[in-house]
This record gives sequence, C-alpha cells and structure tokens, in this order.
Amino acid sequence: MLGTPAPEISLPATGDKTISLSALHGHPVVVYFYPKDNTPGCTREGEQFRDLHAEFAELGCVILGISRDSIKSHENFKSKMSFPFDLLSDTEEAACQAYGVIKMKNMYGKQVRGIERSTFVIDAHGVLRKEWRGVKIPDHAQEVLKAVASL
Repeated sequence: MLGTPAPEISLPATGDKTISLSALHGHPVVVYFYPKDNTPGCTREGEQFRDLHAEFAELGCVILGISRDSIKSHENFKSKMSFPFDLLSDTEEAACQAYGVIKMKNMYGKQVRGIERSTFVIDAHGVLRKEWRGVKIPDHAQEVLKAVASL
C-alpha cells in the first residue's frame, strides 16, 4: 500500500459533517484507527495527538481519529478530552476494511473482532507514505509528527 493512493474515506464526523480524504488534498493527513472511545489506551493516544496538535497544524497537517463508535459517542469523547481534531464514525467498517485494521484479538481469553491500533500518514497528494500497525502508545504521536515533518 505504501507509495500508492490512500484508500478513499468518506465518513460522518464530529461537528455534524462528513469528511472525505479526497477533499483534504493539498494537506498531509494523519489517520489513526483506535478501538474504542473512553478507554484508557485510546484516551492516552488521543491526548498525545491533542497535545502535539499545534505542531501538526504548523505543518498544515489534518488529524483524523476513526473508530466504530457512534457519532454521539465521538462527540462526548471529543468534548470531554478537548480534542481539536475530528473523530470519524465507521460503524459499517468500510474504512477499517479498506485499511485492513480489523483483526481477531484476545480479550479476557476470548477471541473478538476489533480494530488493531494503526496510524497512516498520507501526503498532500493523497499518497500513503507511512503506516504503523499494532501501535504501542508511548511516544507514538511524536514519531508520527517526525514522519509528517519529513514529507
């Protein structure tokens, strides 16, 4: 997938809008997939992107968080955590499938289908330039910022 056009995403987002990747051409975009709103790991990951948001914005970069949660859940999560970026709702798993982030995971000894924490950097021309799968949260947003800065 690297070096090829990023799969198109067009999903409902916070702020009562629909966001399409194709409408963001001209800006680098960070798309991060996360398992669930208001869980400890997903909250920490979002906080990192929030805390570095000004630095991403200086690079003209748009950050988008995606999970299978509803828009209502996203609105509450975004408000509670003061996220300055939009969260997209992929209840039908269209974007999750396009980016191959749905995996079988072990949860309390049971196999469950869920989102594998993954991040993608798309350049201003809509080309996928970097990806991380099975993301470990510490320092991840900082690493993503370095990748965007190197575009």
